[in-house]
Amino acid sequence: MIPSIHFGEEDGFLLIAGPCVVEGRDMVMNIAEHIRNLSDKYKLPFVFKASYRKANRSRMDSFTGIGDERALEILKEAGEQFNLPVITDVHSPEEAEKAANFVDVLQVPAFLCRQTDLLVACALTGCAVSVKKGQFLSPESMKFAVDKIVESGNNKVLITERGTTFGYQDLVVDFRGIPAMQEFGYPVILDVTHSLQKPNQASGVTGGQPELIENLARAGIAVGADGVFLETHPDPTTAKSDGANMLSLELLDDLLGKLTALRDVVNNM
Repeated sequence: MIPSIHFGEEDGFLLIAGPCVVEGRDMVMNIAEHIRNLSDKYKLPFVFKASYRKANRSRMDSFTGIGDERALEILKEAGEQFNLPVITDVHSPEEAEKAANFVDVLQVPAFLCRQTDLLVACALTGCAVSVKKGQFLSPESMKFAVDKIVESGNNKVLITERGTTFGYQDLVVDFRGIPAMQEFGYPVILDVTHSLQKPNQASGVTGGQPELIENLARAGIAVGADGVFLETHPDPTTAKSDGANMLSLELLDDLLGKLTALRDVVNNM
């Protein structure tokens, strides 16, 4: 599916984790090394995640990145230094073609999951493609996004659940959607971080409920998700993006221990 990543009960669940966005080289390297050590400890397949640029921002003065080339070079360096596959978001066919030279997995954001040109461009790079379910879509509708990738000659697909719009400023996860999307024949990942967002706040800064990260992640593992997606940062209060719903890096060890134990229980039921 992805180089060096294998799915199945013997390998535990897939962990996709890292900071929301590349803020600098030292931060990326420190977080990648920390999570790599934890993934080894718990024997979890791991893909390192960071956006090289944030395109979906509420306000013009929001942080978007340190520069595309520099951020992509840092991601490539992290992957090579720690022998990790790396995933990043892309927002246009041109971005997909460029980012594919630096990372192993291209992620299609939820708002763009119906963009045919983007899905096809991602597929044609040969990279694995993770497509997030739109907040406005039913799980069953994601079949058509997957079909666009597969029919373009790429069967290295991940589907990511990240909540469904629930009123103007909230999201809810319908856990029935995880087995429904697994019926398509591809791994389904639960994006814990973005499912706990409180979008469209009057301040123009997205809120969140990080106190529920463990609850939601445990629920995802309990219903059989193939993996979890977590954004983490040494100090979420100072993070330049999505700090309101990120997990503090120091809490990740305890959480992965609990999720690994729970996965063992589920596998033996």
